[in-house]
Amino acid sequence: MPMALPLTALLAFGVAVPPPVAAASPWRTTTTNRKALVIGHRGASALRPEHTLAAYAKAIEDGADFIEPDLVLTRDGVPIARHENEIGGTTDVADRAEFADRRTTRDIDGEPVTGWFTEDFSLAELRTLHARERLPQLRSTAHDGRYGVPTFAEVIELAARLSRQKGRTIGVIPELKHPSHFRALGFDPEQAALKVIRRHAYTRRAPVGIQSFEIDSLKRLRGLLGTQGDNVFLVQLVGAPDQRPWDRVLAGDTGTTYASMLTKTGLAGIATYADVLAPPARLVVPLDAKGGLAAPTRLVTDAHAAGLDVHVWTLRPENAFLPPALRCGDDPATRCERGARREADALLAAGVDGVFADDPALAREAVDAFIREPVSRRR
Repeated sequence: MPMALPLTALLAFGVAVPPPVAAASPWRTTTTNRKALVIGHRGASALRPEHTLAAYAKAIEDGADFIEPDLVLTRDGVPIARHENEIGGTTDVADRAEFADRRTTRDIDGEPVTGWFTEDFSLAELRTLHARERLPQLRSTAHDGRYGVPTFAEVIELAARLSRQKGRTIGVIPELKHPSHFRALGFDPEQAALKVIRRHAYTRRAPVGIQSFEIDSLKRLRGLLGTQGDNVFLVQLVGAPDQRPWDRVLAGDTGTTYASMLTKTGLAGIATYADVLAPPARLVVPLDAKGGLAAPTRLVTDAHAAGLDVHVWTLRPENAFLPPALRCGDDPATRCERGARREADALLAAGVDGVFADDPALAREAVDAFIREPVSRRR
């Protein structure tokens, strides 16, 4: 498999941001492109520690059309790439004696979370930390300690640099994590992300998607975008059907659940402020009683009828994440590429427009093969 670029090369990417090598790739696949998009979920997070420049570089090397950084804020308001604002599980902060007194418990979207939080650290302090594998029970820890915590700006610079090197435009699709939480602390997560996007020539032209599980955050972004070009699109993430967006919980809205948002009326409402629906895979292709793949639901059809594309999450190659009938043996950590491809085929046959994937190489193979052999591979 291709080797990731060395850390010294990755760190050098922050010198300048070149323009894309060509016009931005179309992101609306339902109307302009027969291929579903491959989105490197937190980079190639099945192969490198997630949300590191090495993980994003590996995703691009393996054929991702987009890379996905989750964004949280530092004490000084800088957007950085971490899965959560609690960083005890993804960095070596717990081993750092000088930060021991910052361990605390916070309420994050209604749940008590204990650990170390990015909003308590300056960017300079966070730059002294090293990334670790978040799922050591399932994935290799061989890369622990090799990479730092990147800023959103550095992720964009990486995409720009590799776009020029590879002769293809690479999109960036950040998720704003816990925007209501950060807003309650006095931050402005939407403006912070847009400021970085507008600062860089690359993201003023290349495809950029902004995701959120919260409704108000996306509506605010829609207003803030103003005359921003057509390269920026908004993505409504949805969780379990019985859950509610956290901003709706805070507003006392007991009627809005993710299930209600997926009705035809709900989807029409989403289409007034967002361009893409991003549901979990099981809402598109559910499981049957034996743990296999059942017939697809109407969700993709209904979303398309409302004018929304559908980007589904998340394709993962380990047994622990695969439907029971698709696994290779009983070990949760076993990589089952055969099962992952079968799941990808089923989602592609259901008509999805994009797939978030922890191993973009496997998703790339599935998407390309499905396009070449659409009849034989449809189920």
